[in-house]
Amino acid sequence: MQKNQGLTSAEAAKKKKEYGANTLAEQPRPHPLRILIGQFSDVMVLILLAAAVISWMLGEYADAVTIAVIVVLNALLGFIQEFRTEQTLLALRSMTAPAAHVRRDGKLCTIPAEEVVPDDVIVLETGDCVPADALILQCAQLSAEESILTGESAAVEKHAHTDEDAKPDNAIGRKDVLYAGTAVTAGTAEAVVIATGLSTQMGQISQLLSDIETEETPLQKRLAELGKTVALICLAVCGLVFAAGVLRGEPVFDMLMTGITIAIAAIPEGLPATVTIALALAVRRMLARNALVNKLHAVETLGCASVICSDKTGTITENKMTVCRIQTPDAGYEITGTGWQRSGRIITAGKQCAGHMLSALHPLLRCAVLCNHAALRAAGDAWEIQGDPTEAALLVAAAKCSVSADQFSRYQMLSEIPFDSDTRSMTVFYRTENGSLALRKGAADVILRACAYYRTHGTDQPLTPQKRAEFACLADHMAEDALRVLAFAEQAQQQDTAQPAQMVFLGFMGMMDPPREQAKRAISDCTRAGIRVVMLTGDHIKTASAIAKQAGIPHAEHAVTGAELDAMSDAELAACIDRYAVFARVTPAHKLRLVRAFRANGHIAAMTGDGVNDAPAVKEADIGVAMGKNGTDVTRQAADVVLLDDRFDTMVSAVREGRTVYANIRKFVRYLLACNIGEVLTMFAGILMGLPMVLLPTQILLVNLMTDGLPAIALGLEPP
Repeated sequence: MQKNQGLTSAEAAKKKKEYGANTLAEQPRPHPLRILIGQFSDVMVLILLAAAVISWMLGEYADAVTIAVIVVLNALLGFIQEFRTEQTLLALRSMTAPAAHVRRDGKLCTIPAEEVVPDDVIVLETGDCVPADALILQCAQLSAEESILTGESAAVEKHAHTDEDAKPDNAIGRKDVLYAGTAVTAGTAEAVVIATGLSTQMGQISQLLSDIETEETPLQKRLAELGKTVALICLAVCGLVFAAGVLRGEPVFDMLMTGITIAIAAIPEGLPATVTIALALAVRRMLARNALVNKLHAVETLGCASVICSDKTGTITENKMTVCRIQTPDAGYEITGTGWQRSGRIITAGKQCAGHMLSALHPLLRCAVLCNHAALRAAGDAWEIQGDPTEAALLVAAAKCSVSADQFSRYQMLSEIPFDSDTRSMTVFYRTENGSLALRKGAADVILRACAYYRTHGTDQPLTPQKRAEFACLADHMAEDALRVLAFAEQAQQQDTAQPAQMVFLGFMGMMDPPREQAKRAISDCTRAGIRVVMLTGDHIKTASAIAKQAGIPHAEHAVTGAELDAMSDAELAACIDRYAVFARVTPAHKLRLVRAFRANGHIAAMTGDGVNDAPAVKEADIGVAMGKNGTDVTRQAADVVLLDDRFDTMVSAVREGRTVYANIRKFVRYLLACNIGEVLTMFAGILMGLPMVLLPTQILLVNLMTDGLPAIALGLEPP
């Protein structure tokens, strides 16, 4: 392989045979027959099957066939629901099947991502999804969004591998490596693949799923206990009736038949079907609200949830950087609207800014839109972005102030000093009608050091040490509010293209990944319902606490980091976990450990997430919830519920539905048991009184199914 020419087709085929396809370890998809057989594993269903067999052996063929039909219809209902869900998940997966641009036989071609092999040279540009872990050979202004692995929404700057870098590997956090599943947010790159499939960082996380065993839901456990209790009652009743009859001198065989008949009367034949119908109808209602349930019993588990462990990025927050504050040397401004919404207001001193008041922002906004590589395109009531999300956020804020790059079409760009990790700034040089102009944006401390003046009320004043310290303090206060702060400056009549050093400070822009409005309302609903919401994120602890506070999570100031968790034993963690509402700088292993700690404390834990880093914890939780739009296929496979609209409030609606179903199931279980106990006592009393059999087996079955079963279904459909 030549360095940048890639592999030949023959070499690629050989490597695919050696390393396998570039796919992750999938959870085995259940065969339809296995799904069907699984419907017969419930204890109550097994008791009904045993009753059918005994009835057949005793010559009660009509009873045996009736019970068998009930069991089969119940199984078919559950099978249809779970099979449909499986097909929906497969459809979601096919919609997100990625492709890769690689060099093969010296030519650039597009192939399915699963065909990528080690040593392939891949070509990437803005917006591409990285198909495998790859070492960067060359790049230009490259950054990638790695929240799928790390949980942090800010893009990470990347650079080409050099001799000064560590020996090439795919360890997490390297700036010279692009990771599978992440997205290129800016720039272009050529990279050589160093790991595929299970060897990638994404693959290693997905392998954690194989160590997690699936447990029964709370309702399944209770119904199993009920089934065992019913079985014991049946045996006890049968033995008691048999003994009482024999002691009274009745024929042994007749008493055995009578005992079995009464035992069958104790079995609530309609219970499994009624539970399945109630759950299936709930699943349909939840699907109408964009919550896809993988398994029927996951519905009631949602209703039992006592704590929701939520990922921050993309679940509670928009996963879209948004400028929410502008600070000039003269005044501070708040900007409403989140994400890429076109609507928004500019507020200062508690009042909405009129058009003429926005002129004070014009120099800063001009710098923001011209010192920028992103682009916007109108799409209804929102913008479609191209380029780095941070730069796009600047354009969205400027657009809310009616400022865009089109207004400066006469400006001619001369040159640029790109953003890099050393200078922590970006500078562009323009020729304007009035001469030359240098515009610069970057970290607050860097920009302030490069400024000799500041603009106030339209005039430039010397930037004294006192003023510089005052502005630095303003930037620190913005950072303490979990804002990412960028500073802006300009210099007119710049004669060369060297980095300017006598610039005019224009102000700051503060941006963040804001909480979804729907998530705020949903968290409030959870709190009122007695459900705890805690946040798990890879972000800095101050940022995480500030976001949690804005989202309305109670006790958001009680936060702990992953490093502090590492210092605790499992027992210590279980003892103190209920004190905290925010867990910051956590890894996938931390998330898994936290879910286990909550469960060890007796909580029914729900875990929401979208990235691969969330998948192990999503599977470990009593109820795992994945995002359908932006979630990874690994996480969707691990989840019990998939939110098709990626909204936190959809899950809260599902929890509400689950609580309703669980309450209704408890109602009709009590009703059915009360009815059956009445039948058993009636028949037992008749035997003790020497009366003939009060009810025949067929009559008992009809009473259980029609008189008891239909009212039980009505109870299962009661609204909240």
